[in-house]
Amino acid sequence: MSSSRLIGAHVSTVGGIENAPLNAHQIGATAFALFTKNQRQWQGKPLTPDQIDRFQAACAEYGFDLASILPHDSYLINLGHPTRDGLEKSRAAFLDEMQRCEQLGLKMLNFHPGCHLKQISEAQCLSVIAESINRTLDQTEGVTAVIENTAGQGSNVGYCFEHLAEIIDQVEDKSRVGVCIDTCHAFAGGYDLRTPETYADTMRQLETIVGMPYVKGLHVNDSKKALNSRVDRHEKLGQGELGPEAFRLLMEDERFADVVCILETPNQEHWDEEVRQLRVWAGEMVEQS
Repeated sequence: MSSSRLIGAHVSTVGGIENAPLNAHQIGATAFALFTKNQRQWQGKPLTPDQIDRFQAACAEYGFDLASILPHDSYLINLGHPTRDGLEKSRAAFLDEMQRCEQLGLKMLNFHPGCHLKQISEAQCLSVIAESINRTLDQTEGVTAVIENTAGQGSNVGYCFEHLAEIIDQVEDKSRVGVCIDTCHAFAGGYDLRTPETYADTMRQLETIVGMPYVKGLHVNDSKKALNSRVDRHEKLGQGELGPEAFRLLMEDERFADVVCILETPNQEHWDEEVRQLRVWAGEMVEQS
């Protein structure tokens, strides 16, 4: 890999996970995200040795380091579920997702922390999530659990940096836990990134409360909804409520020089253009007139 920023998108695996590296390569990416199974089903078909070999070969062919790939788990999983049955089902599915990453040689798994469903307190939910992570780390090796901040919709926890810090505090193996900061979610959760002053203030909070070494990934998305809206609606970069300045500041921030940056913006037809624009903001390319 070159020394350029690790920038990509959450690409399709239609036809097999081995197609994801090509899809990422075609948009000019140096990193990517993917689902290792159908994200809307509890169980997926086991990975075959042939699938694993073809995926790893494609990553090598297109120059993707396995450490620069940020897979995402199923949307069905709730590691803070308030009921025993719901929690056991989620923990089993999360373990399967982590084991799939192990099999593929991937080093991280990104996930939404969970929700209390208005049946337990936020504090209780955070503790249940931490225990879910502990149990999974005990049964796996080499894969870091990467907690994504949320927009705070419904009963989701993880919308403030204090929640992320509380989960990390209760995780026993801190060498295998991290966070992924989604810019849309942060903005919807009340963290302003739109000016040099508000960006610096938000980053000071992130550094003080969570700690920059825990930041393993960034989801780079504009927001359709206003600051502190608690609504998760992604928009094309520069065309939402965040606007272009937020992303220029993010790309210029040397603290994230080696952090995987993933687009989840609505229209994948624009991903090559957005990857290029991020590189312009990072100073790697000259803006075209």
